[in-house]
Amino acid sequence: MPDPTSEDRVGHDPRAVEVDDDRAVPQPSEPAQRFSDRSNSPGAPRSSPPSGEVAASQAPDNRLRSGRAMTTINQQAYGRSATWSPARPKLRPLRLLITWLASAVALLVAAWVVPGATVNGFGGALAASVAIAVLNAVLPPLIAALRLPFMLLVGLVLVLVVDALILLAADPITGGDLSVNSFWSALGVAFVASAVGVALDVVLGTNDDDTYTFRVIQRIARRTGGRTFTGAPGIVFLEIDGLALPVLQRAMRDGNAPTMARWLAEGSHRFVEWETDLSSQTGASQAGILIGSNEDIPAFRWVEKESAKLVACSGPADCAEIERRHASDNGLLVDGGASRGNLLSGGADHVILTCSRIDAEKRANPGYRAFFANGFNVVRVLVLFAWEVLLEWLAAGRAKRRDVRPRGHRGGLYPFMRAALCVVVRDLIVYGVLTDMMKGRPAIYATFSSYDEVAHHSGLERADTLEALRKLDQQFSRIERARTYAARPYEIVALSDHGQTQGATFKQRNGYGLDDLVERSLSGGSVMGIAGGDEQSATVGNATAEATGQRQKHAKNDVSDREAVVLGSGNLGLIYLMEERRRLTLEEIERRHPQLLPALRNHPHVGWLLVRSDRAGPLALGRYGTRCLTDGRVEGEDPLANFSPNAPRHLLRTDGFEHVADIMVGSFYDSELDEGCAFEELISFHGGIGGAQTRPFLLYPDHLPTPAEPIVGAAAVHRVLVEWRRLLNGTPPSDAPPAAEGKERRTLQPAAS
Repeated sequence: MPDPTSEDRVGHDPRAVEVDDDRAVPQPSEPAQRFSDRSNSPGAPRSSPPSGEVAASQAPDNRLRSGRAMTTINQQAYGRSATWSPARPKLRPLRLLITWLASAVALLVAAWVVPGATVNGFGGALAASVAIAVLNAVLPPLIAALRLPFMLLVGLVLVLVVDALILLAADPITGGDLSVNSFWSALGVAFVASAVGVALDVVLGTNDDDTYTFRVIQRIARRTGGRTFTGAPGIVFLEIDGLALPVLQRAMRDGNAPTMARWLAEGSHRFVEWETDLSSQTGASQAGILIGSNEDIPAFRWVEKESAKLVACSGPADCAEIERRHASDNGLLVDGGASRGNLLSGGADHVILTCSRIDAEKRANPGYRAFFANGFNVVRVLVLFAWEVLLEWLAAGRAKRRDVRPRGHRGGLYPFMRAALCVVVRDLIVYGVLTDMMKGRPAIYATFSSYDEVAHHSGLERADTLEALRKLDQQFSRIERARTYAARPYEIVALSDHGQTQGATFKQRNGYGLDDLVERSLSGGSVMGIAGGDEQSATVGNATAEATGQRQKHAKNDVSDREAVVLGSGNLGLIYLMEERRRLTLEEIERRHPQLLPALRNHPHVGWLLVRSDRAGPLALGRYGTRCLTDGRVEGEDPLANFSPNAPRHLLRTDGFEHVADIMVGSFYDSELDEGCAFEELISFHGGIGGAQTRPFLLYPDHLPTPAEPIVGAAAVHRVLVEWRRLLNGTPPSDAPPAAEGKERRTLQPAAS
């Protein structure tokens, strides 16, 4: 049973508008400045603005309605006639009272647990809570606002010290109501009180009150400069790494994504699905989405045979080179945009945790000020980090006891890496986005990798995987609430770069890896096997490098001494035979290694091979048949019959890449069981074709237009998002063509070892 056709599921929207060849924008019908904010009022009318004041009475009727033909609009009026006045976050007395009482209880518990700390009854705890709140409102924001080259690691230590000093200072201020006899006792009280406070916030329902946070971020944005007030709407792109549309739809149904479900239910947003390229992984997808081209990115890792260098989408130097090769003036984030947590910058002026720009940073990133401005953020994050590690240990033990299958490796450092992505990196990115909004930056693109990370090891829709998604959805609600206080009105787009497909790994099924199969089938020589593993470990490494202001050491990438290199990128395998510094043809492979292709194409867990024939051109080989990709002729059974109807198109395009492997290998896909197998040790994977890994989505404001045709390929998504940004900012649509897919490529230079 093949995948549903692209006509049935990819990009189809009954209300979609058509895009003319000249890329004109839609005929307006209502002001784009009047966007709906229903975070606090489910029954609000569709035209109601957020609490910030929008004066749009003189704006033309510019709202974009689906089904209208796209025509030119009055660009001077659109997006420019409205004025915007951000609201000031108002403290709510009842919430303040509940928070005050909870803080007092947390202090009592901490003093009872930590040696060397005492509190003089509940009344003393109330008095101490007031003193601590006042000191916390003054000291950390002053430190965060200092114009210093702010290194994350230094900030973490500094704020921890300040937290302890605040508790020590509260002793004389309260007249002995709170007493701590040492710095370490004070630090212990800070940790325990924070842990109890986090639990009480959840129980009392005060964990969604960001009033104080928004006030502090507004203050930091004002003091650090670069703030722009305008009525022209900005746009926030929130990418959930690895989330497929079918998974999100089920999560919405089951209450695991309530914020995004509310957007759909209230009519402020709608879905469109898009289909990835052959390489369904973040490197290729973000190159297409952010830059407009992912030409010659065959997988997450590949070999450039002419220089015998291994390239990876996780290395800062490699990402910088990828961005340089594909750079154009049409990046999604050019002209003042912000990149948060991405592999590539998209031409952004402001970056945090952006892999392609880490090596270029001359000093540590100053973008963490808002995070440190709330003194208890650091302690809270460390507490939640420890809690996330504990949750992972419990989930792994439960899966083992129940003999859940497939089951991945979850030991070693993985629990700590998961906690870093699910708590520390996530919160830093959220604070970066909130700061960008308070400064009025026109376009913001942030990637959240926690769902992808947990799914790789736990499974596609296991309980702890969906909990990671629920926590992300909670952060999206926080960002939505912040729009009222931002320096300009904002639209929010949620999207994914690819999905995931589940299944036991190739090695779990066979007891050997793809590299072992290749090595035993070669006529001679040894094989270097690189099963990529977890790409998110690079994200944590990049965050550490940026936190300390130190450059990472580049991995050794010289493969010139290898006879063959086998790479795994999800269920996509790449085999490079290094005896020539060019791609070998089918005939050459058959002549030099007569057992190799039969061993691969007859393997029950291999679905197809992509090779190039001297006589027939690019071919897809299967166990029982061959498909010619240039004319569609099939001999025997079509090896691509079980995949998307666009699969031949994707393979043909990849065959034209300069650095395509001698043999590209795709795993099998069973559409009835909805499973395949990765060539690396991840039980939920992406990187090739088959299943939900090729079915990401756009969840976007309902007045923005989408093409009437299915959206296929990341570069097509780029064109949609760029038009949205131009439309909201009131600038004319660009006449520039899409980023070239065949321009000259330059070889990566050897990176330092």
